[in-house]
Amino acid sequence: MNGNELKKEFGDYQTPEDFACAVCEYLCNDLNIQPKYIIEPTAGIGNFIKASLKTFVDSESIVGIEVNEEYCDICRSSIPSNKVKIECSNFFGYDLSDFAKYGDQTLVVGNPPWATNSELNFNLPEKVNFKRLSGTDAITGASNFDICEYIILQLIDAFKDTNAIIAMLCKTSVARNVLQELNRTKTKAEYVKMVNFNSAKVFGISASACLLVVKLSDIIDNASVCEVSEFENPTVIVSKIKCENGVLSSAIDGVKNLEGNCQCEWRQGVKHDCSSIMELEMLGGGKYKNKKKEEVELEETLVFPLMKSSSFKQPIICEGFKKYVIVTQKKAREDTSYIEQLAPHTWHYLISNKELFDGRKSSIYNGAPAFSMFGVGDYSYAKYKVGISGFYKKPLFTLLYNADEIDHPIMLDDTTYFLSFDTYDEAYVCMVLLNCESVQDFLFSISFKDAKRPYTKKVLQRLDLKKCFKEITIDELKETEKRLELKPYITESMYVELKEHVS
Repeated sequence: MNGNELKKEFGDYQTPEDFACAVCEYLCNDLNIQPKYIIEPTAGIGNFIKASLKTFVDSESIVGIEVNEEYCDICRSSIPSNKVKIECSNFFGYDLSDFAKYGDQTLVVGNPPWATNSELNFNLPEKVNFKRLSGTDAITGASNFDICEYIILQLIDAFKDTNAIIAMLCKTSVARNVLQELNRTKTKAEYVKMVNFNSAKVFGISASACLLVVKLSDIIDNASVCEVSEFENPTVIVSKIKCENGVLSSAIDGVKNLEGNCQCEWRQGVKHDCSSIMELEMLGGGKYKNKKKEEVELEETLVFPLMKSSSFKQPIICEGFKKYVIVTQKKAREDTSYIEQLAPHTWHYLISNKELFDGRKSSIYNGAPAFSMFGVGDYSYAKYKVGISGFYKKPLFTLLYNADEIDHPIMLDDTTYFLSFDTYDEAYVCMVLLNCESVQDFLFSISFKDAKRPYTKKVLQRLDLKKCFKEITIDELKETEKRLELKPYITESMYVELKEHVS
């Protein structure tokens, strides 16, 4: 089995010994940690154990837990120390209670698998609702969760109400989830720190990563704030993340409080998971070219202009569309057999590619009509939309409409989010409002630029539009028009009209 196959099977990225030593030196020298007992819950080939031996010279016992027998043999042969004990065991069934009684003298350090349970072939915990969630969140959470996050939370649960220190390498998204869970479960901690490092340099992978350090406590409760620094200079705090009532945000001074529940529902664009067939380039005369470079003749009835995340580059877009998409339904799970009579050429095209549709992997298509889509509803067919790319680090909200065809509104793909409107003026005012500095600063404070999608429905839904109208004046909107290089258009009456509509 080669290295890449091992990584996939075990979800592991072995920590280079020099980096493991750097981590331990930071814990020892900068955080003044001097443990008697050290645990490595996923020991791998033992580099954190070697680093611990070098750094924590006064430690009395080091235990490495590892499920891979080959790795255990490597550890035992390469670490000849009476202090070290290698347990060939699955962490998910390992009893940590004996260690918990020494919690105030214990350091748990390591690098758990960076994978979800669906990505690993074995070495899995049971599919339990480990966050004790309810409803839909529990169902989806139990079916697919991050192994690294699971391990860290299990460690925190095992050592809660002690003064143990847990120091784990993980993705920054996992670290934030752990902070959120500490807040949700009211777990006491003296401090929480994230020390960002370059995962490309250390592991050869592209992921935002950090050393997460949690010093638990039986008295102190400072788990609502996490200090963030960089590994090159870990004592300099570059930012802080706070968590209040389970909600994460950056601790930035001077940001207007626009936190709440958006009065309008943010929607996600259409999802079809069959781009080679559904996404088209218009050639003219009813002819299109799909991503397989095939020329096809289709009725225009079900073909709509398509905006993808990469196209959100201007505050107003209403023409010059290059991409199109077939939209087969007005609402999710609608019967699609009507297409045969309404658009026979389109129906024949879909039927001839049915095998590709049937091969879509997502479970949302199970039991759904042929050629089904999701993210479709009345909102999809609104003439005016204000949308945003989920991928951009700096948000730009764009007013979208089709200036050519009233019956063929612009469709967005599922990497984008939008609000729908019936009138141009309301959509225009909303676009300007969302682009003003007060809103941008707030969204910046509640989003995280290292996330795959900094701006999701969950983030956008936290923007309270009523608070926006209280905090933001018409003059600020006019200044935003200038900054966006738009001609003066917004008026007080337009502003009031949208405000009344939202209220």
